[in-house]
Amino acid sequence: MTMEDNRIWAFEESLWTGNADHYRELIDDACVMVLPEEPFVLSSTQAIEAVADTPRWSTVTFSEQQVMRPQEGLITIAYRAEAEREGRSGYVAYCTTTMRRLEHDVWRVVQHQQTPPLAIGTS
Repeated sequence: MTMEDNRIWAFEESLWTGNADHYRELIDDACVMVLPEEPFVLSSTQAIEAVADTPRWSTVTFSEQQVMRPQEGLITIAYRAEAEREGRSGYVAYCTTTMRRLEHDVWRVVQHQQTPPLAIGTS
């Protein structure tokens, strides 16, 4: 059974806006992330610690959304995110996330990457 597109985007939004416990629950132990702040390449443990120490985004909107299903139980998405929170507005990044299904309706993130437009020469 595949995850519906609207559920995929709700899942992804919850990763941006949910609390650290919610984030911890959805990140796979084997996850790897690349973020635009040091140390840049993070393990799942490092990513969860970083989220626990960072204010969550209050809003995020997605555009340029794509969903790929390369095989059963694996979904990769790509999108442009615009996020805001108190003290920081106008954060923009091009992102990818890969999630795998552990069991019926249980999905975990195994990869996430964020690239700000300036890093790739577009806005």
